[in-house]
Order: sequence, then C-alpha cells, then structure tokens
Amino acid sequence: MSNKTAITVAYGDGIGPEIMKATLDIIQAAGAQLEIEEIVIGLKAYQAGYDAGIAPESWESLRRTKVFLKAPITTPQGGGFKSLNVTTRKMLGLFANVRPCISYHPYVDTKHPKMDMVIVRENEEDLYAGIEHQQTDEVVQCLKLISRPGCEKIVRYAFEYARQYGRKKVTCFTKDNIMKQTDGLFHAVFDEIGAEYPDIERDHWIIDIGSAKMADTPEDFDVIVTLNLYGDIISDIAAQIAGSVGLAGSANIGANCAMFEAIHGSAPRRADQNVANPSGLLLGAVQMLVHINQHEVAAKVHNAWLKTLEDGYHTYDIYKKGLSVDMTGKSAFSQDTLHGNEEKGIPSLIKRGVDGALGTKEFAQAVIERLGQKPVKFTPVEYKAVDSHVKHGVYVRRPAAKKDLVGVDMMVHWRGDNPAELAEKVKALNVPNIELKFVSNRGIIVWPTGFPETFLSDHWRCRFFSNGAEHTPISHKDISNLLAAAGDAGIDFIKTENLCRFDGKDAFSKGQGQ
Repeated sequence: MSNKTAITVAYGDGIGPEIMKATLDIIQAAGAQLEIEEIVIGLKAYQAGYDAGIAPESWESLRRTKVFLKAPITTPQGGGFKSLNVTTRKMLGLFANVRPCISYHPYVDTKHPKMDMVIVRENEEDLYAGIEHQQTDEVVQCLKLISRPGCEKIVRYAFEYARQYGRKKVTCFTKDNIMKQTDGLFHAVFDEIGAEYPDIERDHWIIDIGSAKMADTPEDFDVIVTLNLYGDIISDIAAQIAGSVGLAGSANIGANCAMFEAIHGSAPRRADQNVANPSGLLLGAVQMLVHINQHEVAAKVHNAWLKTLEDGYHTYDIYKKGLSVDMTGKSAFSQDTLHGNEEKGIPSLIKRGVDGALGTKEFAQAVIERLGQKPVKFTPVEYKAVDSHVKHGVYVRRPAAKKDLVGVDMMVHWRGDNPAELAEKVKALNVPNIELKFVSNRGIIVWPTGFPETFLSDHWRCRFFSNGAEHTPISHKDISNLLAAAGDAGIDFIKTENLCRFDGKDAFSKGQGQ
C-alpha cells in the first residue's frame, strides 16, 4: 500500500499553471508524499459548456481524494456563469475559510510590522447563496440567508482554532445594528458559543468601524470570525495591508473535504511571463500539508520560504532596492544548484519581471535551495500533528419553537407615484380576517405616514396583519385569498413573505420609520 496521500490538483488559468508548477516543485523537493490527480477547471471548462466551470468527472476526483490544491481560475463575467470557488465550497461542505494575514516586515513593505491575524470566514451561505431575481423594471433582489447551523459551525471552529494554535482572542464582525435578524443571529450565536471558552477573550465590532480599526491597528486583532461577504472583503484588505495579497494562502475546511488555494485571482495580464509570485499558493499548500498530517514537510517548506525572504530573494511584486538582492546579470543559485541541472530547465541566469527581481521559476528554485534551513530573523515555524485536527463540532438541532403565522408582506410591482393611491387599491380587496397596516418602498414606510421627499421606485411592500387583536394568528388560506383577490384586481404581486412569531417573539423586521 502506498504511503502517499492522494490529492486533486488543478492548474487553473492565467498565472495559475506557473505558480502551481512552482509550488509542486517546492513541496515535492521537500519530500511531500503525494499521489496527484489532475483535473481541468476554469476557463476551458466554461468554454466547454460547463456553466459551473467544472466537469462531472472532476467532481468524482474531488470526492475521492477529499483534498483539493487549486490554482486561481478565471470566471467569465455575466452570462449566467457561476463562481467555481463558491460552488466548490458549498457542494463539498467547506464551511470554514481560514486566511492567515501576517506581516513579513522589513522584507515586505507594510505600515503594520507587528500584524499577525487569522480571518475565519463563513463559507457557505449569506449573500453568496447567489439567489437573485429581477422583480420589477427598476428593482432586483439578492437574498441573504443565514442559518443557525451555519453560524454555530463557523463560530465554534473559530474558537477551536484559536485554542489549538494558542491564539488569545476571537473577534466577531457583523452589521446587526441594521440587519437585526440575519447578522443578529450570528452575533447571538457568537455570544452563546464564546461563553463556552472562558480561556479565550472575545469581543464584537460593527463591520464598518471594525474594518476601519483593523486597517488602522491590525495588531489589536488575533482571530476574526465573520459572515461570508464581510470575510471575503476584509481578508483581502488584511492581506494587502500586511504587505501583499500575493503572499496570502487560504484553507477551505469541511467535515469531510478541504480545498487549499491562494486568495488572489488569476491575473491574466501577468500570465506566461515568468514574473508571478507563487507564495500565496505555496502557503496554501503548507496549510494542505498540515491538514494531511505531513507536518515536518510543511514546516520545512515554510521555513525555507521565510529564509528566502530573509535572504532578499524576491519576485517583482515585493522587490525593494537596497533590501532585496539585485540579481541583474547574476545567477540566482549556488554553483551546486546549477551544476548538472541545465537539462532540467533550471536557467543559469535570472529571467526578470523587473530589473533585479527573481522570476517565478527562479524564486521556486531559491526556496528549494534553502530546504532544511531555518530563518534567523523570523521566528522558525513548527507544526505538530495535533494542528490538523481542529474540532468541527456537531450541530444539534434544537426542539421546534412554537411558530405562529401572524401576517404577510405582499410585494407589488406598481408604476404609480402616490402611495395613498396604491393603498386604496389594496384596501379595496377587502379580504376577510386580514387588513393592510402599511405600505413601504425600498424598506421605508410611505403610507399611512411618510414624506414627499422620499424617492419612490416601482417596488412596493404591502404589510398585512390580522384585523383582530394584535398578534392574532392568520392562516395560509387567508394569504391565498389575498393573492387571488389581488390577481383578480390586476395588482401585479411579485412574492410574499410570511410574518411569524417564534416562541412569542417577532421574527421579522419592522418597517423603517415605524
């Protein structure tokens, strides 16, 4: 039986093939025991008619190996093409996106030399569900879906990760002052689960001021856990202010499968020029080696990479005169490295993206030459077997709450500009058991109260409650009667949203201005 671990590899698009080859050359030279299955994804798959950017047989490889090392891909814009990254994360249940953002000062320029944080991003839901509809001539919608299981899984993972890696604090970012139901649930779950970890400090920031604080004083943060969209945005910001988005790797972790990648894109303008920095994908591969229990190899690669930075051997994106080694007209390697390797495609002189910098291939060889060495100014990295087993937690479904249907929002496409006129049309439906309480436009109440200054679109919300006592339940039949009457009256209803109370508490937002 082979001692090698089977992994699936995709070379991707743009700079992907170059940085993947460099990454594989390094980790295999370090002794990684891998059995590689290659698949084609991205642009070629899209062009072959696969709207998700991946063929069915490629899914079979991913489900068989359960480990995916992926180079960046190009997703065609528009035309109904779905993001393969999002699809892969959701199809394989990769709920946790783990992105370390670390300063490599002074070898990489940054204003934050003490920065060392990890962003743990929820990976499966939020607006990335991609459920969008055009509802009127003027209005489209995107549904933001947040689940308790999704919140519990990612929050627990963040605290377990912090405990496993000796981190001291977990910070939650949300916008629950506005989105009280969705982000409010995430914050509530954070507080519930955080109480189970008294050894770890916890705090919460509203996403806007929290992001500003992170960009200004990142050393105040340790582990940040947040929802999908916010995590996508702030992890790129954090990687950039640490020095370069090109240096950041990413792990996507699920209960059964995992995917490892760079956080940057395919950069087609830099393709086939031997200038791209492979460091982001390489550090993603280091996370992969830890995950598959090849910890010594992971540390060997990581330390060699740090030593390469420390020695001043840099690609064009981080090259800095006076600090980086100027390779103009020089060999990148020792004579021992070069001797006898010309036939293997290792050039004797550097190919530069900018004067003095290393190319992709040459940077990879510089790292390979330092395998077995440790950095002097950076703290050497050490990985232990326990590191690959961050607990995922098992979601336990709670007993069903008492659910009462107490009202309904009916969305209407109407091109008028007088809310009172629409209200009279809707009230004239005269449906038994329910009555119109207010009309809103883009969330703000415009009838029975409102201001003439409020801008109005052609998308309206008509909210109905029981015409009995407050919180009196209504029935699904009442709603179907409403829609039938609206249809007969020529009112163009788009959709409805049921208004419910769970265990006696309203489970819907109020109208703005209410």
